[in-house]
Amino acid sequence: MMAAPAELLVDSQCALGEGATWCASSGRFYWTDIEGARLWRYDPRDRTSHSFAMPERLACFALCADPGFLLLGLASRLAFFNLATGAIDTVMEVEAGLPTRVNDGRCDRQGRFVFGTKHDVAKAEAIGGFYRLNADLSLERLPLGDCAISNSIAFSPDGATMYYCDSPTREIRACDYPTFGNDRVFVELKDETGEPDGSAIDRDGGLWNAQWGGARVVRYGADGRETARVEVPTAQPSCVAFGGAEFGTLYVTSARIGLDEAALQGDAHAGGVFFATPGARGVVEPVFTGKA
Repeated sequence: MMAAPAELLVDSQCALGEGATWCASSGRFYWTDIEGARLWRYDPRDRTSHSFAMPERLACFALCADPGFLLLGLASRLAFFNLATGAIDTVMEVEAGLPTRVNDGRCDRQGRFVFGTKHDVAKAEAIGGFYRLNADLSLERLPLGDCAISNSIAFSPDGATMYYCDSPTREIRACDYPTFGNDRVFVELKDETGEPDGSAIDRDGGLWNAQWGGARVVRYGADGRETARVEVPTAQPSCVAFGGAEFGTLYVTSARIGLDEAALQGDAHAGGVFFATPGARGVVEPVFTGKA
């Protein structure tokens, strides 16, 4: 099924927009410009946007049980961010000594922050990994192997399946959760263009995946078959989240990085946030249950 194309919402011109997150308690949409080292927030009630400068690249983040805080996945470390004061309290460094940075991350259904890293070079090799920050702020490496560019972290509505990928492999994987058993290929991208990037789950268990370089978001049913797609009018959609009224709006971040001047002339809104109403409904995503 081809849903209506996505439309521009915020022309934020992000170098590397990512981390699409809807905050149900405040009714606002958050995302990050990783390379711009900024956290962004959009309020659909008055259509205003605001950004916060970060001390280093912000790769991903999670809402917290205390709505005044975010858990940040900064390039080198995890930290709590006080939205009112701007104070940042470091929790711990991640993969210190390796040429990697934090990349994709989402909370599992128990409110623990699951994230991955990426090799921070142009030709990434599989030297990073996947981790989980527990509510007591202990960190564990997950038995999911090494990765070059972690992405597509998402959890089924019942929390029994975890999805993840190493983007250059062009495969999205699934495993039983939290045992990590039955690790398997969920989707293998067959299109000539596009790598799997960030994902979100709808209430029916479908996985919506932004496909970098493919100008599209694709929905896969729980059996891994494509059931819908949304064309996005920019080359590099990067992450998705459901939000808005009854979680019926699909928000899509994008990036400008890697596009030359000629490409940008035909892709003027690259790095913006787009939206679509594909007929699916999202779920309330969990918040991190640990405390700052």
